[in-house]
Amino acid sequence: MVDEQDKKHLARCVALARQALDSGDEPFGSVLVSADGRVLFEDHNHVAGGDHTQHPEFEIARWAANNVPEAERGTCTVYTSGEHCPMCSAAHGWVGLGRIVYAASSRQYAEWMQGWGVPASRVRPLSIAQVVEGVEVEGPVPEFAEQVRLLHQEKVRRRA
Repeated sequence: MVDEQDKKHLARCVALARQALDSGDEPFGSVLVSADGRVLFEDHNHVAGGDHTQHPEFEIARWAANNVPEAERGTCTVYTSGEHCPMCSAAHGWVGLGRIVYAASSRQYAEWMQGWGVPASRVRPLSIAQVVEGVEVEGPVPEFAEQVRLLHQEKVRRRA
């Protein structure tokens, strides 16, 4: 169940997504939080330079692999503005991170893009559970999903 602490971290993810959009990138943001509630790492998308693997969830997995003891990774929570793509889900699973809480789902994102006439991605919009097993996943969270939708809508309008 998503509580007020979760909502605080999701709000930060939306702020990071806004930061990404304002810097000319895709509006995605993510935060890694320890079991005791400390923010360990945060990032936003950096794909505008052409490397489409520069997702914040992937960077969280990479950072955690190098900075969080393996025994503690499963107790961490990853908060993110958008559900992990298959690449990021796999990285999350390989590194052994714990719970994921996301604002908007991959399905929602794909439906938004289709509705705005954006060509489908080459990567299928699989859910986290279709890629990695045994991870607690919560989302979408409607009040934040709408904020995320508006950021993506703004990004699409800027392209036109």
